Amino acid sequence: MTENTVERTVTTHVVGEGEDAIAYDVHGDLATASPDRPPLFLFAGPMDATGFELLAGQIDDRPVVTYDPRGAGRNPVGTADISPEQHADDLHRVIEALGAGPVDAFGSSGGAVNLLALLAAHPDDVRIAVVHEPPLAEHLPDRDAVLAVVADMKRTYAEQGDGAAMAKFIPFVMLDGQVPDDYLDQPAPDPAMFGMSPQDDGTRTNPLLRNMPAIIEYRIDVGALRARGDRLVIAAGIESGGTMAARGARTAAAAIGVPVADFPSHHAGFTDQPGFPGDPAGFAVRLREVLD
Repeated sequence: MTENTVERTVTTHVVGEGEDAIAYDVHGDLATASPDRPPLFLFAGPMDATGFELLAGQIDDRPVVTYDPRGAGRNPVGTADISPEQHADDLHRVIEALGAGPVDAFGSSGGAVNLLALLAAHPDDVRIAVVHEPPLAEHLPDRDAVLAVVADMKRTYAEQGDGAAMAKFIPFVMLDGQVPDDYLDQPAPDPAMFGMSPQDDGTRTNPLLRNMPAIIEYRIDVGALRARGDRLVIAAGIESGGTMAARGARTAAAAIGVPVADFPSHHAGFTDQPGFPGDPAGFAVRLREVLD
């Protein structure tokens, strides 16, 4: 559903220079924000700002901010690994540049982990934080197996390139349930099964793989997060089942001692992609509920 989307001015800005340049967009007028309706910062990782166009269009009670994470979208490319702490610093610089005080923040997937890193480094940047399906291994019962799969994926990327690594990534993130101890004993999937070339083009700029293993290995500060009380919301999609990111949300919530907020649809339910429909309108309704 994408009805009743809001049409408003979108302005694009850049904070920082060179490799630290980060592009972000402001949807609406920041002057219309208020203490109980601060700007809403929507982000994921490595998904760039285009992935939030539908959801941003459903938010009509405040200005919305979107951005391209380091290494993605309109930002400079690179080959070095990227840490949640680097992403947190980028998020902080964008929030500081807005000059509108603390924001409400919705971070999904790798962006959810980066939001947790932002809360650790700059807790006053965010009023209410909604952490949607962070793919955290720390509290999973199959933590060691998950980290072994990620390490194998990273080796594959270094040795064989993008297609071979992504062919391993896709079935892994779709796996419903714990990772079996013998998971890596199965034959490597063929990239052609996913419409990708098995040929290595020599590039190593894929932002998703540059974020690994740091995103998966990130360790949360349970005490600091617990102290946020109801200003921290851990969320998972009702259709996400036992996928690793949804399990990461549930086990992190259990460690912190907070309930999991059910959100519509799946891991990318705020989008509406061909063959993988989401529910941006329902997602926006639920997001407004937890922010209020």
